[in-house]
Amino acid sequence: MAPEITHIIYDNDGLLLDTEPFYTKAHQIMAARFGKVFDWAVKSKMIGLRAEDSANVIINALQLPFSVAEYLEERKHLLKEMFPQAEPMPGAVHLTMHLHGLGIPQAVATSSDRYYFDLKITHHKEWYKIFQCVVFGDDPEIRQGKPAPDIFLLAAERLRADPSHCLVVEDSPAGIEAARAAGMFAVAVPDPNMDDRVYSGAHQIIRSLNELDLSSWGFPAYA
Repeated sequence: MAPEITHIIYDNDGLLLDTEPFYTKAHQIMAARFGKVFDWAVKSKMIGLRAEDSANVIINALQLPFSVAEYLEERKHLLKEMFPQAEPMPGAVHLTMHLHGLGIPQAVATSSDRYYFDLKITHHKEWYKIFQCVVFGDDPEIRQGKPAPDIFLLAAERLRADPSHCLVVEDSPAGIEAARAAGMFAVAVPDPNMDDRVYSGAHQIIRSLNELDLSSWGFPAYA
């Protein structure tokens, strides 16, 4: 019997929009300035974290001569040029528009701050109007970023939803952990480079949003 899901909450980066390559390129440029290499071993620890937390990871891992604030300010100039080029991930528009047509309330809970989010959706503003709310990583009501549950609990509150009836769709281990800590159901859509074992808390693991089995969550399948 399918769980009673009334609301769906999505991560954004690497889940709805293909922005991860831009982050990777920016980090590689920053690291190369000091003869360091930004590789998957470092990136895998940063996925899903808020900007300050992810900057702290790369600074410590590569011993870069920046404070967190300095690193983010330098990176800002690179990302500002890249983010407006972001395109939807496979299946993202189809899935969310289908559920919107069914009247299912949907939200976005992203670790990204509002400034970067607005750049990413430059060419997708009409699509994002279907979401009942968007919660950003720099929201003053969020005390801790993922893997803490704060962002998902805030999204549920703004949706007026019972957390136990929410389904979270995430690409990061930190996001899955946060969803479970919030008492929600969780589907993982990992980057192909990630080890599935770090998603042990997910109720389901799929390879793209095209693979989400709607009927298993109580929703009508595509026409």
